[in-house]
Formats: sequence, C-alpha cells, structure tokens
Amino acid sequence: MDLSPLGVRATAGSLRAAEGVVLPHVWTDEGVVAGPATNGAQLLHLSVALCVLNDTYREAEALGTRVDGIVVTADGGFDEEWRSTGVRYAVQLDSTAPAADQAALLERVTQVAEIPRALRHGTTVTRVDGPAEAS
Repeated sequence: MDLSPLGVRATAGSLRAAEGVVLPHVWTDEGVVAGPATNGAQLLHLSVALCVLNDTYREAEALGTRVDGIVVTADGGFDEEWRSTGVRYAVQLDSTAPAADQAALLERVTQVAEIPRALRHGTTVTRVDGPAEAS
C-alpha cells in the first residue's frame, strides 16, 4: 500500500524496521518500531496499525499460527472540514504457516481488532472543563 503523508507503519519481529519510535511490546522482546508520529492524523492511523499488529500476535497464539514478523501500514484522508474519509490498513506477515492459516488469522483480526471496530461504529469526543490531570 502506497502511503500518503498521513500514512504510518508499525513493524515487529523479523520485519521490524531499523528506524522509528520504539515501543515496548508484550509479544516481542525487541518491541515495535512505529512511525511517523508527528501529528494527530498520523497518531489516529497509528492506533489502528498498532492495534492490528498486537491483535495479530494475540490471535496467532490462540490459533497456533506462527508469526515471525509483521508490518502493518495504515493510512487515510480527511475532507475540507477535517472529517475522516476513512482509514485503510494492510498487513504483511512473515510466517511459515500455510497461506490458508494466515488468511484465517487476518480475517479473525479484522473481526476482533478493537480500535478498528470502535472507529467503524463511530464515537463521540467531548471536551471537559477543568485542568488536564496526568496520572
């Protein structure tokens, strides 16, 4: 998938990128390399990419499907009023599992990945008065 200036990539395992923001990751010792992450639009897209990446590892374990590495790209656009025109993502796996098992894994992730599901159903964003508190 060709990426626009708002597109992002999250990588782990044998397909982990050499450069980007390194994030701790429960499924791999080296962590995830993600980026770019320089504006809110990229962070929105990165939330989808990271969710899909994490859920791919989780569901692979549940299905007994080996995943040695993964690249998830996510991108999307906005109209003139900065309403999202949608988010699309693509997944590349490094796996010795049969193609049918890999396809079943990706279909399962499409159904269960929480952030894509939340975005598909819409949400509200509300400002609250008062100081922002860090925990």
